[in-house]
Amino acid sequence: MDQLLNDFSPGLFIMQALILVIILFLMIKFAWKPIMSALTEREEGIQNALDAAEAAKKEMQNLQADNDRLLKEARVERDAMLKEAREIKEKIVADAKEDASSEATKLIENAKVSIEQEKQAALAHIKHQVAELSIGIAQTVVKKELASQDDQLKLVEGMLEEVTLN
Repeated sequence: MDQLLNDFSPGLFIMQALILVIILFLMIKFAWKPIMSALTEREEGIQNALDAAEAAKKEMQNLQADNDRLLKEARVERDAMLKEAREIKEKIVADAKEDASSEATKLIENAKVSIEQEKQAALAHIKHQVAELSIGIAQTVVKKELASQDDQLKLVEGMLEEVTLN
């Protein structure tokens, strides 16, 4: 420290101080404003970027809320469509069962009518055959003029055995 005090030169000190003041003056005059404006611009840019990020975050939250709302609406709509489809399916099945039941009833009624007609036709045919047989037996009995009743019964039984009913 003593050496610093011994080497101290007031002229050099003033010259250096003057150069420092000139440099400061030049810096303030020419560089201070651009540096400060660049710093201000950068600060504003950073603030704008932060604001934009915050706005984007809010927008994302809004979009997420809209997405959730649309998803809920889509689920509700899907459930309604599935319910409607089930109801339509059940109605179609019920209608098909009803149609099948009515068709089966018609077929059964037609079959009953057909059976009854065939039964009546068969009875009529049997009556006709019985009538023909009776007439044939009566003719044979009358032709032979049998004297005894036993002979007549044997004749009738024999004829009945020969004739087969359909």
